[in-house]
Parts: sequence; structure tokens; C-alpha cells
Amino acid sequence: MIAEEPHLILRLAVEEADLLAAQRLRYAVFVEELGGDGPMVDHAGRFERDDFDPYFDHLVLIDPRRSVAALDHVIGVYRLLPGDRAAAIGRFYSDGEYDLTRLKQCGRRLLELGRSCVHRDYRGGTAMFHLWNGLAEYVLSRGIEVLFGVASFHGTDIAALRQPLAYLHHFHLAPEEIRVRVLPEHFQTMDLMPRDAVDRRAAMVATPALIKAYLRLGGYVGEGAFVDRAFNTTDVCLLMDTARMSQKHRGFYARKQAGRKEPAA
Repeated sequence: MIAEEPHLILRLAVEEADLLAAQRLRYAVFVEELGGDGPMVDHAGRFERDDFDPYFDHLVLIDPRRSVAALDHVIGVYRLLPGDRAAAIGRFYSDGEYDLTRLKQCGRRLLELGRSCVHRDYRGGTAMFHLWNGLAEYVLSRGIEVLFGVASFHGTDIAALRQPLAYLHHFHLAPEEIRVRVLPEHFQTMDLMPRDAVDRRAAMVATPALIKAYLRLGGYVGEGAFVDRAFNTTDVCLLMDTARMSQKHRGFYARKQAGRKEPAA
């Protein structure tokens, strides 16, 4: 899968240097910027990694002007795990936080998303647009019907996040047939204030850009939040049912389908 603009190249990771550079970028964002950590984080080498990396496809956005030798060339990344591959290894990443039983039993083709990030110098430009285009291409080529994955609010202070979490609970809860729920031992309710007390404007201001992007495109959230103290985040599970997308989003996918070429990787 290759998409080129004046400088940026989008493809699935094909070399070890691509994966290492993606893990280096993840370290810069999730560890250095957001204060995260984990059992497989390599602080000496500055790599954020986990035991799922070998099973995921890594959609990487590359700036060829940057150094491959220095593992500096990947400036955006999305981690993708098709449902059939997850079934073969016995679990999704999100199984560690959510009860995915309803999703797994819905009989539809699934894709788990994760570890999405963009280098700080490329935010606010076209980088995320390129990654979304690559994601659409991947979804279409594999007949994916439901996309899902954990997305995060920075910090673990639930009181500070009550507006956006309550907003998600009251206005964007997933349909029951695909509604996942935080595991009982970790369940943090998002029903933190009455529906009519939610200040929608304040809630949206406090919501990360990636989560807002999914909501604009017809996305939902699962029930409950997961407080990840190791990563210094409060997680929600985002879900997108391609059969229930907004008309605008369906149109985007239809345009991608009409103009699609066979993926290069």
C-alpha cells in the first residue's frame, strides 16, 4: 500500500527499520510526552513496544527526507490487527481491558486499531489525513465491517474528565449488539453526571482530537472507562460500524472504493 504526496510516503511496514522507527515514535509520544510506561518499554533504546507488535500490521507514514539509519523516518503510525489473525493467536489487545464477547459473537469482520500517533512536528497538517486514507484502503481491501480499539484521555483524574466521559456515555454509546464493556474488576463508570447537566461544548474541548474524529465519522464508545495508571491514561473503546456510518463517511469510503488500486503490500 503506497500513497505519495510531495514528500510523505504511506505504506505497511516492510522492513525492520520501519517497525523500529514506529516504536521509536511511539516512545516519543506515549512515554516522553504523555508519561506512559509498560513492561516491555525500552527506555535505554527509546522504544515503546509490547508482545502484540509481531502480530499487528503497522501502517507507517514516512518522510523520506529524514534518516532511516537514525530510525527517524516514520512520522506517523497506526497499528492494525484483523479479526482472523486475532482468532489465530487467541486474543485482541483490547481483551486486557474490555469484555469483547458481543463483538466477537456478532459474526462480522473485525479490525482492531491501536497505537495511533503523529510526530509533534507534523500535527495540524496532512499527516492524519494520509493515515486515514491508508486505513480506508486497508478496510476496503479486506472487507472489514467493524473497526474498534482503545483511545485515551491523558491523565487518570476521573473528576477532571467527568464532562467528556459523561458526554460520551449519554450521546455516543454503541448499539447493544456490539457494545463492549470494561472488565468488571477495572470498571470505571462514565455515567458521572446527568445527561441534561452535560456541557457539550466543554466536553468536546476536553476530548482528544482522535476521539472527536471518530465521533464525527459516526463512531461509538463502549460502556465504561479503563484507568491505565501505567500509561497515565484513561481509556475508552471506540467502535465504528461501517454499515451505520454517517452519509458523509460512507461517501468517503465509496470514493476510495471507486478509485482503489490493488495494495502494494
